[in-house]
Amino acid sequence: MSMNTLTPNPGASPVCATSDAPSHPSRRGFLQAGGAIVISFAFPVLSSAQTATPPEKQALYNGLDSWLAIGANGNITVFCGKVELGQGVQTSLSQAVAEELDCPMSRISMIMGDTAIVPDQGTTTGSKTTQMGQPQLRQAAAEARAVLLELGAAKLGVSPDELGIREGIVFVKATPAKGVSFADLLGGKRFDRKITGKAKFKAIKDYSVIGQPVPRVDLPAKTIASFEYVHNLRLPGMLHGRVVRPAAIGAKLIRVDAASIGKLGARVVTRGDFVGVVAAREETAIAAARQLKVEWALPANAAEAVDIHSELRTYPVAHAQNDKISGNVESAFSKSAKTYKASYLTPFQMHGSIGPSCGVADVRHDSATVWCGTQHSFGLIDTLAGILNIPAKNVRLAWTEASGCYGHNGADDAAVDAALLSQAVGKPVRVQWSRQDEHGWEPKGPAMVVDLAAGVDGKGNILAWDFINITSTHSSRPRGQPGNTLGGTLTGHKPHYEFSNGNRNADINYAFPDRRVRIRYHDSSPLRPSSLRGLSAYPHTFANESFMDELAFAAKADPVAYRLQYLKDERARDVISAVMKMAQWGAAKTAQTDTASHIASGRGFAFSRYENINAYTAMVVDVEVNRDTGEVRVKHMYAAFDCGLIVNPDGARNQIEGCLVQGMSRALFEEVAFNRGGVTSTDWSTYPIARFEDLPEVVQIELINRPDQGSCGAGEASTTPVAAAIGNAIFNATGARLRQYPFNPERIKNALAHHNNNGDTL
Repeated sequence: MSMNTLTPNPGASPVCATSDAPSHPSRRGFLQAGGAIVISFAFPVLSSAQTATPPEKQALYNGLDSWLAIGANGNITVFCGKVELGQGVQTSLSQAVAEELDCPMSRISMIMGDTAIVPDQGTTTGSKTTQMGQPQLRQAAAEARAVLLELGAAKLGVSPDELGIREGIVFVKATPAKGVSFADLLGGKRFDRKITGKAKFKAIKDYSVIGQPVPRVDLPAKTIASFEYVHNLRLPGMLHGRVVRPAAIGAKLIRVDAASIGKLGARVVTRGDFVGVVAAREETAIAAARQLKVEWALPANAAEAVDIHSELRTYPVAHAQNDKISGNVESAFSKSAKTYKASYLTPFQMHGSIGPSCGVADVRHDSATVWCGTQHSFGLIDTLAGILNIPAKNVRLAWTEASGCYGHNGADDAAVDAALLSQAVGKPVRVQWSRQDEHGWEPKGPAMVVDLAAGVDGKGNILAWDFINITSTHSSRPRGQPGNTLGGTLTGHKPHYEFSNGNRNADINYAFPDRRVRIRYHDSSPLRPSSLRGLSAYPHTFANESFMDELAFAAKADPVAYRLQYLKDERARDVISAVMKMAQWGAAKTAQTDTASHIASGRGFAFSRYENINAYTAMVVDVEVNRDTGEVRVKHMYAAFDCGLIVNPDGARNQIEGCLVQGMSRALFEEVAFNRGGVTSTDWSTYPIARFEDLPEVVQIELINRPDQGSCGAGEASTTPVAAAIGNAIFNATGARLRQYPFNPERIKNALAHHNNNGDTL
């Protein structure tokens, strides 16, 4: 190890906020103020990305007023373990409840993510909230409806079958003027009811709320800047903190010169390699973090450059997973007339949250309350308890909406930072991350290598398909592991990452009888890896759909027609048919070059079914490529989308548009620069994202609603084919094939030079 000298630490810019702390009532306090229907039901099995509810917690929710409460005024409060991350689920979940209870949306409010109040519905990840969380709340509302009809029947002297519900009133169908309100039936009361299992969802033909473009319930307050994010939270006696990050990944603390900030009146907190400052005012904490002199022992190779994709191939395999083996691949290759191979490379990418993370904590002797925008409140409790060394039952996570995340960003880490500082000073502490903190220290979407091989017959038809990737885990969420947070690691806890989610969309939905899909996990990542929107689905779809395009080109076939011959799923064929019609595929839109401006134009296609079992997306992209500068301009994006039953078409459309634009940003601009010591792209100039001037002229979406099918999430599915579609369009325009994104100018020019000199076919 080498040592650096005492140097000031760079800090952050202040963020002004003056609103009072939002109210987070206790469950007991809430129920004392109003009545509740107590209902319970079986939880569906959740995927590994979701964190299934443990049986002991299920028992807690059964027979408790865990899901709905009807107040004295007849308004309905929903207790939801899922959280709003900017994806609009507060609205769509409220729609599901409103539908089953036949009450106006205006009478529904929702408490989300507060562990003292809501049930644990798992993490808000994987586009599973609508798919898995909504049926739970909808079932609860359907059961509540049955209870209301039963109580109304007793009150009105008729049978439940003779009653209907409208606008929060249980009424007699034969004489609609005769009725009783929810408030009169249940207001201020509680019922110890358990689910009967007999309550059915409303018939599709009777829907009046589900399927309607209901405006987002959270946007009005956000639009007029009255919404209280966690960043705005203020507590009595609260102090402000900043964490002084190590000078490099793996650096060890030698000493801190507290006298270097003596005139600022800030307190220095150290615990292991964790260093922080606390002050009465935020600007003082910022100045103290910048000026505090800290000496670190640096790893000897901290400044060493990393050729990540070459290095990935040298990492030992920590966990091997055969995700799919069908038929006899080796035999099929031996019978092939020709074998094609290609490798596709994915960089480390950031979440790029526009607002840096923030956490507030109030840690007392043996208890803690923490406010943050985590994606899983319950999953962070054991982590905090382990770091603070207090009983988990004494930790409350009062979830408060943050600035969005697109996956596992710094929200959990900021909460731990605040908790460590609060415990040290015995007062509430707010920690606001800087842009440098967020860019430099948030978990990253991991770099990957995908190797593909295909065997074809004499006509180019695919006989054998072989996929293998090299990846780290795509999930390092805390989930009770203190070492999976920055604060936990710095205070002596070891990381413990599960090998998971490196197989999303590794397999394909095309009908190749002989195919093999292998996942090779390593645990040697130079940067902390975790979940980025879509997880491995985005890079895997880039590889698979690029390779399909290359095989179609080699077979001299239309890329869409080539895919369709292997696609038997009618819903998949429908989304492809829809986007072909929308984009006028094949109608006088062939690749061309403007010789005067050296602008080459072309179009590309890609298809995916998210996780191979959920929502379908087919898309066409038109691009222009400047052959001189290497700049790519996405002109048009067309997408057809099928996620089953669409609860809120406006919300779904917003999600898809956002996914397409973010997917474009990742494909064209985003790549983490780093060395052994850590991230060097710590601002928006060194880690650019798409700006308004980069947006396509046309983003056109067609939603295919299937009310008879279960709902799937839209928050990740439509981002998965974007890089592939853009890469295929670039090839169509220029003849140069890019197998690594982002497709930045330097990479484009290199690909053009290689193609001009050597040709660029498989």
